[in-house]
Amino acid sequence: MRRLRAFLVLAAFFAFTLPLMPLQLLLRRTGSRFARTFPHWYHRQVCRIVGVRLRVEGRVAREGGVLLVSNHVSWLDIVVLSAVAPVSFVAKQEVASWPFVSWLAQLQRSVFIDRNRRTEVTGKANEILQRLDAGDHIVLFAEGTSSDGNTVLPFKTALFAAVKPQGEAATHRNVCVQTLAITYTKLYGLPLCRRGRHFVAWYGDMDLASHAWRLLGKGPLDAEIRIGPPVPLDQFADRKALALYAEEKVRNDVTSLLRGRWTGTAR
Repeated sequence: MRRLRAFLVLAAFFAFTLPLMPLQLLLRRTGSRFARTFPHWYHRQVCRIVGVRLRVEGRVAREGGVLLVSNHVSWLDIVVLSAVAPVSFVAKQEVASWPFVSWLAQLQRSVFIDRNRRTEVTGKANEILQRLDAGDHIVLFAEGTSSDGNTVLPFKTALFAAVKPQGEAATHRNVCVQTLAITYTKLYGLPLCRRGRHFVAWYGDMDLASHAWRLLGKGPLDAEIRIGPPVPLDQFADRKALALYAEEKVRNDVTSLLRGRWTGTAR
């Protein structure tokens, strides 16, 4: 039964996705404003196909650029967070070489960074800041890798060099920072315990294709997201201050969500 479900989900996904890829490519090349919002609509439909139900607390700021600093649990985070708001991602350079996944990432206007080359990080920092100043919403997975879904790994301050370069003196008055805490809490409506969350998490040396096949065969999944309040980027003195604030906020929110605590109205 699980194999059948995984097959049907994948068949529906490709039947829905493949015809839309040329459309998004056209939107990008023509500079249409819908190139930014179309992936948001697309991923909301993918969540329905896959069977992911979203519960969101808070909203992404609509005015100005937003840097969204998030924890990272699974490849599924891309779909979930894209369904929450129109966003792009800061991705490691290796993603650009992954078959099919790289095409989707490029169509979503992701920024690829080779973290081992400092000169490239500096160049990409300028690109990211320009896009934030232009009003883009960009997600940064600050752990630098994915976790097992039960904890938040320490944030890597070096990753924040792409948005808060050393010695950066320019002001970004219309850019703010918001935190994102993402958790996966239920399967078939039943709570996922500490052991159960590692079935959703994709981390370590797990193979992407086999993990996706197993996860898609399991059934409807509940994802819970808490979005922090907007804080002006210029409020942080340097990247370490930004990383410290974001890590503490995300860690507390993940713990709260896993314990079933909500501070406001979820949508």
